[in-house]
Amino acid sequence: LEVPRSALQSPTMPPPPGQATHAMDGAAAEAPTGSATKKRRIEKKHLKIDFHTHILPRELPDFKEEFGYGEGWVMFDHDQSKVKTPGNCRMMKNGTFFREIEPNCWDVEARIKDMDRDGIDVQVVCTVPVMFSYWAQPEHTLKVSQRLNDDIHEQCQRYPRRFIALGTVPMNDPTLAAAELKRCVQELGMPGVQIGSHINKWNLDSPELTPFWAEAEALGAVVFVHPWDMEMGGRHDKHWLPWLVGMPYETCHAVVCCLLGGVLQSHPKLKLCFAHGAGSFPFTIGRIEHGYHCRPDLCATASDHAPKHYIGQFHTDSIVHGDEALRCLINTIGPDRIVMGSDYPFPLGEVTGSAEGVYPGVYVDQAAFLTEEQRARILAENALDLLGLKKENYEPQT
Repeated sequence: LEVPRSALQSPTMPPPPGQATHAMDGAAAEAPTGSATKKRRIEKKHLKIDFHTHILPRELPDFKEEFGYGEGWVMFDHDQSKVKTPGNCRMMKNGTFFREIEPNCWDVEARIKDMDRDGIDVQVVCTVPVMFSYWAQPEHTLKVSQRLNDDIHEQCQRYPRRFIALGTVPMNDPTLAAAELKRCVQELGMPGVQIGSHINKWNLDSPELTPFWAEAEALGAVVFVHPWDMEMGGRHDKHWLPWLVGMPYETCHAVVCCLLGGVLQSHPKLKLCFAHGAGSFPFTIGRIEHGYHCRPDLCATASDHAPKHYIGQFHTDSIVHGDEALRCLINTIGPDRIVMGSDYPFPLGEVTGSAEGVYPGVYVDQAAFLTEEQRARILAENALDLLGLKKENYEPQT
């Protein structure tokens, strides 16, 4: 799909299309219209599945007390005398304030209200990367993962037509990770898991991870790769650089490790999806491909094929924050390998209120260069195909 620049639409964005066909929606959805707000119902053409959203439990135990060590454990402080906004919660890391989060981080009813406002039929939900806990002793990372997975399963089972769960696994012990992945798929009914862009000192092509990749391929489980553990401080202590620059680098790094490192060559049936439009990868694939050919002694050591050979064997989400970037992503990855995502409920994603005119899926909705068939695929059908799920189980019921 080559898209002419003249086909790009103006970035002027209308309010998100609300819809009132789900059981909790009741009346027509509230759609913001500048300073005024009025009720209106806008007909939606396509099912919408938000593949990239995060959720947390309402409560967590004191893991430092339980395990007897650790400076990175997360807890939640619901003391309303300490929060800036009533109803919010203070996320604490090692007893120190980390960030304030809203109820939609843990309350599925609050999420459903936002989904109905934004015209989102289904959310694929996974934990927040700070919860990965790969730094801990593997048996303790496993316990944390199991608690998170049991909670997310319970939350999704309350509204099975609105939420799809992805688990988390102790990647710092690939054998334990493979076992917990199997439990997620076979016992909890999850279609896959989320992992980090690297595991401590291991890149994703590290041979230590082979047991996990083999189990994921055998189970047909989706592995959603999310950037995390970016370089902090020093040259990166200004301008929110770890998130604005570090995250795209981390995701591109993960993609390249899977391609040049032979992960997809060894496990060709793996179902990989990379967050944030694969980071900087779509814009740098030409450089990476050139490197493979001009310095095979450095780049062609683990894969028999050049990077572009693997295009079509993995997915990305659509979170790229602009028409031009979305066009580049589609031209590189293909419209049948992109799933709509928002990074809800965090403001760096496509989240209503994070910036003027922004709502989940806004750029896919407004891309004048997409056919309606391509739009429908990105908004929902690609996600259903990747996850191995049936559309009729998630369509709104009237």
